[in-house]
Amino acid sequence: MMMVTLIAAVFSGVATWAAARFVLGQLAARGVMDRPNERSSHDRPVPRGGGLAVIGVIAPVWLVVALFNGILATVWPVVLAALALAALSFIDDLRGLPPLPRVAAHIIAVSLGLWLLPDHAMLFDGWLPLWADRIVTALAWIWFINLFNFMDGIDGITGVETIAVTGGLAFALIVMVSDGGGDWSHAPLAAVLAGAAAGFLVLNWHPARLFLGDVGSVPLGYLIGWLLVWAACVASLWWLVLILPLYYWGDATTVLIRRALKGEKIWHAHRSHAYQLAVQAGASHAHVSLLIATLNLALVALTLCVAIGAIGPWTALVPSALLTLAALCYLRFRLGRKNGSPA
Repeated sequence: MMMVTLIAAVFSGVATWAAARFVLGQLAARGVMDRPNERSSHDRPVPRGGGLAVIGVIAPVWLVVALFNGILATVWPVVLAALALAALSFIDDLRGLPPLPRVAAHIIAVSLGLWLLPDHAMLFDGWLPLWADRIVTALAWIWFINLFNFMDGIDGITGVETIAVTGGLAFALIVMVSDGGGDWSHAPLAAVLAGAAAGFLVLNWHPARLFLGDVGSVPLGYLIGWLLVWAACVASLWWLVLILPLYYWGDATTVLIRRALKGEKIWHAHRSHAYQLAVQAGASHAHVSLLIATLNLALVALTLCVAIGAIGPWTALVPSALLTLAALCYLRFRLGRKNGSPA
């Protein structure tokens, strides 16, 4: 169990690193560049489209792992949906697409993923009718896809977040199975994502030589979202879904609410996330990403404490929320105002 998961992570990491180096050269030669604009957090052109390497590795490895673990019937449609999202998102990277086809694709992909769930797999464990439970789950999943895309705004941030969320999920599943409970079948899938993120991070750490692009962030958000939906609805690990990605949930959702209350068009691009304000005020990309990685390490530790039964889920949620709030306040009100940037 542990060996399969470790092999999956290491292989996907090395393969993604190699594929990303190849893709970097191809994108640069063809002039597929992310050029700085008023919303950018970088000051030089950087090849964009590294997600081609990331998803190009994840998709076949997921299929092999799923075949090995006997879950291919539910995994291959999800992989197909992720590839479709990657193709559409690459078009968006190259020439831009209006919101409607992008949102429609997200809805279709999420609907497919939810259709694969058994009827008894419910987010609210029967507190809502099945149709209402599925609608709420779909909205949460669609929001996660988009926030994952929105949050990919500085060097290294998506890598450290993906490693923490998927690596934490893999470890938690293995620990629970080792203690005599749980289902480890999806642990190697999570490990593949963590390994791929680590391999890409080598080229995306500050100063980044390669950007993920929507071709990577959108399908990656979809696949992580699918694992989180499985964890919450099938494995009943709702606490894990809240704790592991709590920084992304917190930063993206609070900004969405703030902008909505101000009457701003929430679907328009902006630079008002806490991590963006910190960078605008002079903090380095590496400093901010390391701060988020440190927070994520604490969140993973709290998740594992719940997994081994040392503390209860609600007990873990309190320090998780307080630590995340402290990190957001530090980024927004301390780092984000050092050079006079408005928070």
